[in-house]
Amino acid sequence: MPVLFQEISDDLGLNLVQIGWVWGITGLAGLFAAIPAGLFSDKFGVTRTLFFACLLQGIFSALRGTAGGFISLTTIVFFFGLFGVPMSFTTHQAAGKWFSGRQLGFANGVLAMGMGFGVTVGSMVNATLLSPLFGGWRNLMFVYGAIAVIISLLWFKARRSPPGQGEVVKPPNKVPFREALSHVIRIRALWLIAVAYMFIVGFGNGIIGYLPLYLRSIGWTAVSADGALATMSAASVVGVVPMAMLSDKIGLRKGIISMTILLSIIGGGLLAAFAGPTVWLSAAMIGLVREGVSAILITMIMETEGVGAAYSGTALGVSMSLAFLGNFLGPPIGNRLAVINPSFAFIFWSGLAVVALIIFQFVRETGWKKRNTQLMTV
Repeated sequence: MPVLFQEISDDLGLNLVQIGWVWGITGLAGLFAAIPAGLFSDKFGVTRTLFFACLLQGIFSALRGTAGGFISLTTIVFFFGLFGVPMSFTTHQAAGKWFSGRQLGFANGVLAMGMGFGVTVGSMVNATLLSPLFGGWRNLMFVYGAIAVIISLLWFKARRSPPGQGEVVKPPNKVPFREALSHVIRIRALWLIAVAYMFIVGFGNGIIGYLPLYLRSIGWTAVSADGALATMSAASVVGVVPMAMLSDKIGLRKGIISMTILLSIIGGGLLAAFAGPTVWLSAAMIGLVREGVSAILITMIMETEGVGAAYSGTALGVSMSLAFLGNFLGPPIGNRLAVINPSFAFIFWSGLAVVALIIFQFVRETGWKKRNTQLMTV
């Protein structure tokens, strides 16, 4: 949606702060839905969860095109985000059931690459090609809703796959909801990763939602402004799989994430200081590591001692609830600061990444090399 915000704001009469709330409201939805979604997927299986989530998200995706103002659009986007929550991590949960050890980081990297590729394509064509082609942003929302409904039918078919094709035929986890949640929330190591993830998401989503509007406001053409966001997304597609493979190969997660967060901080600082061609470099720096950080963090959550396959959905749900809090608060606060001075927004978001980097220094390593070292010393 970010590349469509100018068109949407012109149509509905929204200001910059209201756009920030629209973009961030999915984070509020995540606060309500992430833990229930994780419990549901642990109990009933990932393919069944993805079928219902994708179907309902498709319906509300289309309903975005019926919005008549700020309140109605925010409400619809809230429910769109509510049912989109399982899509953000249940696919990774499926990877955790099918892959493990030195393959898990790579599998999560491939999934994150797919997400980054979708954002890249959307950034390039939504505002400049598809919106004019379909007669405006409203009709484009209808089209995307229909696509999501069709994909939900594919998930419906997937849970009826023949024997021998993985998790879809395994019996669902029988651990009661209360027991699963009680077990997960007592894992202290998980909370550190989740809090760091919250600040990282606030940083990344804040910049993504604001960057096209900011560049347009300083005189960039629509194609160039959208191209900068597309560059960020394309860089994430390029960087995510090599990062994930490297973390699998060397058996360490923490050091790679620390370096990539630092690179993101530098990129955010450059956006605060420079508005010329340096923007392209900043976008590439932030994008190069964005999806990779998420993929490896999700892998670390699944590898945390005490989680395992039985509780991976619940653990991801708890972690994502905090991540969605970052998504909810990061964009509107940054956009409010941008009203005073555009640089303040980028300074604020970069500050969130600094906090994440500090917190992450207290996180335990979960990679296979660290685990093997611990076993050797027992």
